[in-house]
Amino acid sequence: MITPTGALILLVPVLPIAIWAALSDLKRLKIPNKAVMAMAAVWPLLGWLAVPTWTAWFWGFAFLGIGILIAYLAFALFRFPGGDGKFAAAISPVFVGAPIGEVLILIALSMLGATLAVQLVRLIPAVSRASDEWVGFRHWRIMPFGVALSAMVVIYLVAAIWPQV
Repeated sequence: MITPTGALILLVPVLPIAIWAALSDLKRLKIPNKAVMAMAAVWPLLGWLAVPTWTAWFWGFAFLGIGILIAYLAFALFRFPGGDGKFAAAISPVFVGAPIGEVLILIALSMLGATLAVQLVRLIPAVSRASDEWVGFRHWRIMPFGVALSAMVVIYLVAAIWPQV
């Protein structure tokens, strides 16, 4: 539902925020609240330029509210990381009008791809030495989901920019 021009408009602020969130999650296994708030502010400020109707823009706010509720429940019931849940809620308005099947595939591929990428990057000796204090690289069993969430929103916006064939 996001127009190609709208995706480009959203990508400009989303890309640096996504990189910030991913690197913070890799370094400390925490996504800063400032990054979450910055990402959440993108939709009210620029979302109306990205979608063709006001109804779709308002649905983005509904997605944000539902995302916050799901994040709270996942944190309370399943000990899902709070920062990851808040960040997932903050990016959710971007997916308004997207086919649910495509979003689920994107979630799965982003999670698998980010996990594989982090595991492979850990094996590079120069990265291993340079990132000795980075918690996301130190523990093999811990996956910083901020990397996958950031990749997911950026990949979706870049894909929405390309002309549909």
